[in-house]
Amino acid sequence: MSTSPIQSQLTQLQTEAIAAIADSPSLDELEQLRVKYLGKKGQLSQILRGMGKLSPEERPVVGSLGNKVKQAIQDSLETQKATLQQAAIQAKIAAETLDVTMPGVSRPLGKVHPLNGVVDRVLDIFVGLGYTVATGPQIETDYYNFEALNTPTDHPARDMQDTFYLPGGNLLRTHTSSVQIRYMENNEPPIRVIAPGRVYRRDTVDATHSAVFHQVELLAIDKGLKFSDLKGTIKEFLRQMFGDELPVQFRTSYFPFTEPSAEVDVQWKGKWLEVLGCGMVDPNVLKAVGYDPEIYTGFAAGFGVERFAMVLHQIDDIRRLYNSDLRFLKQF
Repeated sequence: MSTSPIQSQLTQLQTEAIAAIADSPSLDELEQLRVKYLGKKGQLSQILRGMGKLSPEERPVVGSLGNKVKQAIQDSLETQKATLQQAAIQAKIAAETLDVTMPGVSRPLGKVHPLNGVVDRVLDIFVGLGYTVATGPQIETDYYNFEALNTPTDHPARDMQDTFYLPGGNLLRTHTSSVQIRYMENNEPPIRVIAPGRVYRRDTVDATHSAVFHQVELLAIDKGLKFSDLKGTIKEFLRQMFGDELPVQFRTSYFPFTEPSAEVDVQWKGKWLEVLGCGMVDPNVLKAVGYDPEIYTGFAAGFGVERFAMVLHQIDDIRRLYNSDLRFLKQF
């Protein structure tokens, strides 16, 4: 039986397709060749449409050849696809190869902010002295911020702390002494509490003042506590904080929630700098939380974290602590 034109076309198609597939440089082009030769409208389908014109004897022969051509092209496509995929993997591996002998990329580590560092140091000292850390809300009521601390509405001491008032009668706390009241309401003596936190006052911002700053309050309530216990506690705290060499002095002062009261100064750059206020807890404060002042006495103290940071690190302007200047912060 002589070779029909369709058989010649199929043989030629196989040769052409396998050659084109072998030269295909990418998976996308390989897919285009698959559609070109084996798709529904591809060249193989177009050739096989002519089988209807063949004699009954030729059709099985041409059909068998058509299947062989299709299988040969499919095998060629799979082989080339595997080759291209493997080449892509090898190229990716080569591109991502890590030279372990190269120097590492330096990533600078963050540091503790000087304010956080001072708070941590203060808490370590007082926890070591047997104090418990307490916290409270920054948005306070007038009762906890003033009234329970022996500062009624018409008390002139309110002028000492220019306050940020909020709608609805609440305010931004002017000190963390409010935490002491809340703690005493829920705990019976004896107690020793240290309360760090952020506070707010309408201060004019300058080298030593800020409208938003950080404060730490301490409170001790027990039977028989005296001013000498307060003074000894403060001196020991300052000794551990700054060392024995830093001169310290106590001055008579006034606070509505302590009586007697004192301010504590340290010598900084040749001048006395106030860093701490303290005193014996006023009996009215004890009565406000249900403590009997005939049985219990106590002492309290409060100080600004920023002032301590300035003395400890010899910082000349409090505003440096808030500017987020990396040139400044990298020193700590």
